[in-house]
Amino acid sequence: MGEPLLVAWLLVALSAASAASCLARAKDRGEAVMGAGMAVMAVPASVLDPHRWVAPVFAVVYAAAALRALLPGTHAAGHRVHHVVCSAAMVYMAVAMAQAPPGDGHAMAMGGAGTPAATGLLLAYFAVYVLRAGVRLAFPPLPATGALIPGVPGTPGAPGPGGGASGPVPLRHSAEVAAACRVSMALGMLVMLLLL
Repeated sequence: MGEPLLVAWLLVALSAASAASCLARAKDRGEAVMGAGMAVMAVPASVLDPHRWVAPVFAVVYAAAALRALLPGTHAAGHRVHHVVCSAAMVYMAVAMAQAPPGDGHAMAMGGAGTPAATGLLLAYFAVYVLRAGVRLAFPPLPATGALIPGVPGTPGAPGPGGGASGPVPLRHSAEVAAACRVSMALGMLVMLLLL
C-alpha cells in the first residue's frame, strides 16, 4: 500500500490528543480507551509491529467495550449505538491487522486486509457521522427567541453580580469539546478504514 508515514504519525497525534481530551472528562473514559487504541493501531509498523500482541488484545478489549455499550443506562440510545459501531470497527481493524503479512513495511501494517463489503459499510457510517456531527458543531442551533442563554449574567446557571455557586463550565468539560473529540476520532477511524 505504501501510504506515507506522515499520515500514520498524524493519526497517532490526532488519536492521542483525542484520548487525552476524553480522559480529562470523567464520563468519557470509554472514548479515551478508543482514542488510545487508535493511536497504538496507527503507529507505523517499522516502529511497532502489532501482529503478535496488539491484534488479539484489541479484539478482546473492544469486543468487551461493544458489549458494555449495549448495557442500558450507560449512554443515550443513539450514543450507545455509536459506541457499539466504533468498538466493532476497532475489532474489525484488529482482525485485519492480524491477517496482514507481518513486516510488510506499511505504515499501518493493514494493507489489503478486511472485506470490501464490511469496510465499505463502516466507511459509509463514519463518513456520514463526521459530516453530520461536523455540521452540527460548526452551525449549532440558535436559541429560541426570548430564551435565556446559559452563561449570561441574570440567567439560570450563570454567576450573578455577587458571584454564586455555579459558574461557567470549564472548557474541557464543555459539550462542544466533547463533540469535537468525537468528530476527530470518527475522522481518524475513517482514515484508518481507508488505509485498509
